[in-house]
Amino acid sequence: MKSKNIPNILSKWTRKPTFWLVVTLMVAFLLLPPARVKSPCSTVVEDASGHLLGAVIATDGQWRFPEADSIPYKYEQCLLEFEDSYFYYHPGINPVSTARAIKQNITAHRVISGGSTITMQLVRISRNAKDRGYWDKLYEMLLALRTELRYSKRTIITKYASNAPFGGNVVGIEAASWRFFGVSPHKLSWAQSATLAVLPNAPGLIHPGRNRSSLLAKRDRLLRRLFDKKIINAESYRLALLEPLPVEPQPLPMVAPHLLTRAIADGFIGKRIKTTLDLPLQQQVASVVNSHYEALRFNEINNAAAIVVDIRTGAVKAYVGNTNAPGDEFGGKVDIITSPRSYGSLLKPFLYAGMLNDGNLLPQQLVDDIPVSIGGYVPQNFSRDYEGMIAADKALARSLNIPFVILLRKYGMEKFNALVKRMGMTTISKTPDYYGLSIILGGAEGKLWDLAGMYAALGATVGSPEKSQFDLHYTTDDDDRVRTLFPTKIFSPSTCWFTLESLSDVTRPTEDGQWRMFSSRSKVAWKTGTSFGFRDAWAIGVTPRYVVGVWVGNAGGDGRAGLMGVSTAAPIMFDIFAQLPTSGWFRKPTADMQVVDICPESGMKRGKACPKGVLHHIPRGLNKTLPCSYHRMLHLDPSGKYQVTDKCVNVSEMKTQPWFVLPPAQEQFYRIAHMDYRPMPPFMDGCEPELTDGTSMSLIYPFASSKMYLPRRNDGERSLLVLKAAHRSSTATIYWYLDEKLVGQTVANHSIAVDAEPGRHLLTLTDSRGESLKRYIEVLGEEMR
Repeated sequence: MKSKNIPNILSKWTRKPTFWLVVTLMVAFLLLPPARVKSPCSTVVEDASGHLLGAVIATDGQWRFPEADSIPYKYEQCLLEFEDSYFYYHPGINPVSTARAIKQNITAHRVISGGSTITMQLVRISRNAKDRGYWDKLYEMLLALRTELRYSKRTIITKYASNAPFGGNVVGIEAASWRFFGVSPHKLSWAQSATLAVLPNAPGLIHPGRNRSSLLAKRDRLLRRLFDKKIINAESYRLALLEPLPVEPQPLPMVAPHLLTRAIADGFIGKRIKTTLDLPLQQQVASVVNSHYEALRFNEINNAAAIVVDIRTGAVKAYVGNTNAPGDEFGGKVDIITSPRSYGSLLKPFLYAGMLNDGNLLPQQLVDDIPVSIGGYVPQNFSRDYEGMIAADKALARSLNIPFVILLRKYGMEKFNALVKRMGMTTISKTPDYYGLSIILGGAEGKLWDLAGMYAALGATVGSPEKSQFDLHYTTDDDDRVRTLFPTKIFSPSTCWFTLESLSDVTRPTEDGQWRMFSSRSKVAWKTGTSFGFRDAWAIGVTPRYVVGVWVGNAGGDGRAGLMGVSTAAPIMFDIFAQLPTSGWFRKPTADMQVVDICPESGMKRGKACPKGVLHHIPRGLNKTLPCSYHRMLHLDPSGKYQVTDKCVNVSEMKTQPWFVLPPAQEQFYRIAHMDYRPMPPFMDGCEPELTDGTSMSLIYPFASSKMYLPRRNDGERSLLVLKAAHRSSTATIYWYLDEKLVGQTVANHSIAVDAEPGRHLLTLTDSRGESLKRYIEVLGEEMR
C-alpha cells in the first residue's frame, strides 16, 4: 500500500511551487562553477629529481609557479593555525567564525573581520573582484560550498597555497619561498613557514623597511600558538624566534637558462617542465665551461657550449647552451646547442663507417694522402704535410683532410649526403652539388644537438644492438616529450665498434702538427673539428655510458687565431668526462665480425705477392676490397742490390723477392714519413726492361686536366708556372718539355718554373732511361680571373 502512495505523493509535491523553487535552486547551485584560477603562470624548469633549474616571470608580470601537487607539512600547519584551523571539518563555510565576524563588524560599525575560510579565500582569488559587498560575500559562500563538492580538501588547500598573494608581484607559496628565502618550499624552516603563512593576510608587510615590526609580531604570535598546541617543541620554538625576517626578494636559480628558453620555444610557456637533467652535474659542467671561458676570453673567445647525454637512455643530463659572458654584444644569450655552425671534421667518422659497412674499405687499409685537385677543388691537410699513404683508421684518428676527400669521391657525394641526413642531421638542406666535396671538411653547418645524437647512435649501436633508434630527449614526460630520434640500424655493431676504436687514442696531433696527450679515467672515443677561418672549435666524445659534446667560438662568427678543436674544445670535453662516473669500454662484437688474412703493410686482404699475413677481424658481410696490389715480385741479382732481367742474368741465378712498392707520387711522400720504407733497387746496367709509360714518374703539380690562372706580378709581368714531379730513383734526371720544346731539366728535387702563355699545353716528362709521361694542362688568361 505504501509503494502505491508514492506516485500520489510525488504528484502532490510537484504541483507545489515550493518544490520547483527548491529544485531550481539546487540545479542552479550545481551549475555554479567551482573555484578555478586561470591566471598565467611562470615557466618553470626542474631537473629529474624535482630541483629547480630556472624560471621566468608569467606574462602578467607575476611570479606565479604552476600549481604543485602538494604543499609542505610545516607551511600547511602554519597556514591552518593562522587562517582556518577547522578547515578539514567544515563544508567550506565555518558558521562559528562567520557569526563571530558578523558580530564584530556590527559592534565596530565597520568591517574588521571577514570570517573567511581557506575555501572562501580561494573563491575570492578566482573571482579577482576588487570591490566586495555583503552580496559578494554571500555569493562567495555559495561558491565555496560548490567548490567543496567538486574538489577534495587536499586539492583546495593546494590550490589556495599556489595562488595566494605574498606581496609585490609574488604569488603562491613556491614563488614566495624562492623569492624571499631562496629555498624550495619543502626546505622552509618553521619561522620561514610562519612568515609566509601570515603574509597573504597582509601582503604589504613584506616590503623591506616598511612594517617590519608588525610582520615580526604576527609571525611570533603564530609560532607561539604552534608551540602552545604542541605542533613544535620548545627548542624549535626558541630557534624559530631567533631567525630574521627576509630582507628583500632574491633572484631565482638560473642553472640552465638556455634550456629554459628552449622549453618556451618548444611550447612549454606557463608550464612546469620536469627535465632529464641532473642538477649537481649541470652545475659542474657549467662550472667547467665558465672556468675555461675565463681563460679563453683573453683571446677574445667569448662563447662555449656543452651537452652531456646518457647513452643508455638518451636522456640529456647536462645542457649548457653558452657561457656567462656579460652583455648582449658577446652573444651569451644564444643557445649554441641548437644553432647551426660549421662543424669542421666531425663527419669524417660517418664516411669511414659508411665505407666499412659497405665493404669498400678495411680498417687499416692504406688510403692516398697526396696533393690532389678534384674539379678545381684543392683540399689541404691542416699541417700542409703529406704521408703519401696512410692507414684509414690512422687517417681518421689524425683527422687528415685529403684522405677523406678522396674517400668521399669514391663513396659518392649524393650517397653521403643522404647518409648523414638519414642519421639525423637536420641542417643539410641543399643539393649535394651545392656542398661538393667540402661537406666532409665542414662545408655545411650542423647543430651540436644533432651531432651529439649521431655520435651517440654509434655507441648505442654497439652497446644496445637490439634497439632500432636512439631517443635523444630532455623532458621526462612520455606524453609531452621533446625528442629527436636517431636510427641505430644504419651501420652494423662491428662497423661502429671499429669506428669508435679508431677514435679512442688519447694521443693526437694538434692542428699545427704538434702532439698532445689528454688524460682520462675512462677510455674515450673522441673527435675534434675546426671550421675554416678558426670560427668554430668542436670536440665530441663517446663512452659506453655517456656522450659529451663541446663547441667553442664566438656566437657572432668572429674567427680567432688558436681557436682549434684539439686545443680549446677537447680540454673542456675531457674536464667534463672527469666529472662523470667511470665506465669500461664497448664489448667487441665478435659475433658480427669475420677473420681475414691481412697484409700488414697495406692493410688490404693478403695477395699472392704478400710475404706474410696477419689474421684480423673485419666487419662481417660482403667485402668488396681487392687483395693487396702494393706487393710485387722483384727479380734481383745474386747480391740483391740490383733488379735484373733474363737478358743479363741467368734465371737460375736470380733471387726472387716480394717487395712493397707504392706509386711514384705516393712513394715520394711516404718514404719521408717512414724511414723503414725501401725503394726498389735500381736495374743493373744493361738489364733495363722494355720502356713503359710513366710507371717510374708521377706529376704532382699541376693536376691532370687542371686549369690555372697566372696573375700579374707587381712589375706587370705574368707569374711563372711551377711544375712538380716525383721519380722513384733519387738520382734520376727528368727532362721537361712544354709543347715538345725543352724548357729545363731537374735532378733529385723535381720542381721547375716555366713561362707559359694562356692556352692548352702538352707537358712531357722524360727521364734518363727514356721513360716518358705526358699530361695536358690549361693556362687561363687574365680575362678569366
